[in-house]
Amino acid sequence: MNLIYFPEEPITIFTVPKAFKGHIGIIQENAIKSWKLLSPQPQIILFGNDEGIEEISQKLDVIHVPNIQLNEYSTPLLDGIFRQAHELAKGSILSYVNTDIILLNDFLVAVKQLQTASFDRFIMTGQRTDVNITELLNFDLPSWDTELRHFALKQGALASIVCMDYFVFPKPLYAEIPSFAVGRGHWDHWMVYYARKLGMPVVDATDVVTAIHQNHNYAHLSGGRGVAYVRGDEAKQNAKLAGDVHMANGFVATWKLTPWGLKKSNSLSAIFSFLVDMPRFVKLVKEVNSKTKSNV
Repeated sequence: MNLIYFPEEPITIFTVPKAFKGHIGIIQENAIKSWKLLSPQPQIILFGNDEGIEEISQKLDVIHVPNIQLNEYSTPLLDGIFRQAHELAKGSILSYVNTDIILLNDFLVAVKQLQTASFDRFIMTGQRTDVNITELLNFDLPSWDTELRHFALKQGALASIVCMDYFVFPKPLYAEIPSFAVGRGHWDHWMVYYARKLGMPVVDATDVVTAIHQNHNYAHLSGGRGVAYVRGDEAKQNAKLAGDVHMANGFVATWKLTPWGLKKSNSLSAIFSFLVDMPRFVKLVKEVNSKTKSNV
């Protein structure tokens, strides 16, 4: 573990929103507003030119990059997005976050812990908490974050360990990645696999980061979640680009961030985590293989 100094600087959060329409528009606005309220306030970059992205960028005073590369299905490709994010980032730390994820300030606290740990390279991710949210949240309430955390812990459900909706990493890591289609399967597992392949710390922050996933359906895709992650042509192309990464290599963390600090993981702890997660994983597989448009 090499010592490295990270100065006080804003983290860069970047994402690729869907069109701001209906329920998807509501939960995406909730997510971005929550990021804006992190302290210190991050640099936020929205990529893409779908309906409403320019307007929400202006409304919330965040950076908008409309010109991105799309595949033949008009789905954004992540290689150019990651490259541009690196070029635009003011600081040393970047985070890709799905636009349906609400973050609380424990997210930045966790990042700071990793900076203090002095890893020269790392990737941090973690499990999300699935919650039903259907309306715009009132972020003007002084206690919005405390109330939302309590609501998520009481009403929400922890998603499977294989569901990863945010990644935190330092420059220039992941400046060059394969041309994965966003919102399709396999690329998230490749992120972890790539780090493990290079012998980098993969840090599971589930115990300290409350990543609130606002449940939604997959009405934007004919065939639903299964097409997005497994059965669709884009999912299969992502799998090919990922080198058919085995799931066992694509989610297992080598370190765990706890309220008491960092702990090195071993093979026994990884097996235990998978066994504990098995009911959630089985439920996920059933949902993905279902022909209906899942609400998560």
